[in-house]
Amino acid sequence: MKIALMDSGIGLLAATAAVRRLRPDADLVLSLDPDGMPWGPRTPEDLTARALAVAEAAAAHRPDALIVGCNTASVHALPALRALLEPGVPVIGTVPAIKPAASGGGPLAIWATPATTGSPYQRNLIAEFADGVTVTEVPCHGLAEAVEHADQAAIDTAVAAAAALTPDDVTTVVLGCTHYELVVERIRAAVQRPGRPPLALHGSAGAVAAQALRRLGEQPATGAAVSGSLTVLLSGREGVLPEPALAYDEGRLLEAVTPAG
Repeated sequence: MKIALMDSGIGLLAATAAVRRLRPDADLVLSLDPDGMPWGPRTPEDLTARALAVAEAAAAHRPDALIVGCNTASVHALPALRALLEPGVPVIGTVPAIKPAASGGGPLAIWATPATTGSPYQRNLIAEFADGVTVTEVPCHGLAEAVEHADQAAIDTAVAAAAALTPDDVTTVVLGCTHYELVVERIRAAVQRPGRPPLALHGSAGAVAAQALRRLGEQPATGAAVSGSLTVLLSGREGVLPEPALAYDEGRLLEAVTPAG
C-alpha cells in the first residue's frame, strides 16, 4: 500500500505520522511545494494551480490514495484535485474537527489562520456542527509560519498572542491548521487555566489517516513491522525532509524508522 500526502510545507507531518503509526508497512510519498509556499496568501485560483502541480508530482509515483494535509488547500482545491485523480485515486481532504469538538458542549475556541478565521467556510462548519455551542474564533497570526520554520521564539510569541484571545472558560480548542498539531502541547500549556478541567484539543490528523484506510478498504495494523519507504518530493524534485521537520516528534519519527525510499 502506498499513500501520498501533499501540502505546501511541513503541516502534513501530523497526518503522515498518524498514517505511519496506523500502518508501519505503508510506503509514503510526501509532496511539498517549497517553491510556492506559503499557499495561504495566494488567490484560490493560484493556490489550486500549485496544488494540482504538487498532486500530479505525487500521482506519478502511483499512490493508492492522496491525503491533502492542509486545511486551506482542502477548502479551495479539493474539487479540482478530485476531478484530476478520482475515481482511480481517492483524495482525502482535511476538515477542522469542529463536529467532534462541539459534541462535548463547549465553550470551544477554533484556532485558525487569519485568512480562515471568520471565513464563510469556517462559519458554515460552525453553523452546521456547533449550533447552540459558544464558539470563539481565534486568529493565530504568524503561528503557521513560525512552526514551518521551527522558529521557537516566534512559536512562543504566536501561541501566547492566540492564548490571550482565548476566553478563560474555554474547555475545548479546535486546531484549524495542520501546522498547529505539531505544537499541540505548547498550545495546551498556554491555554490551560489553573483549577479548570483538563483542556481538550482536537486536531484532524488521526481522523484523516483513518479515513484514508477506510477509503482503501484497509484496516490498521499498528503492530506490523516498520517496512514502509519514504519518498519526499520538493516542488516535484526528489529530496529529503526539510531540516525544520526534524525539530518535531513527527518528523523525527519518520526519519528514525523509515528506510530510504
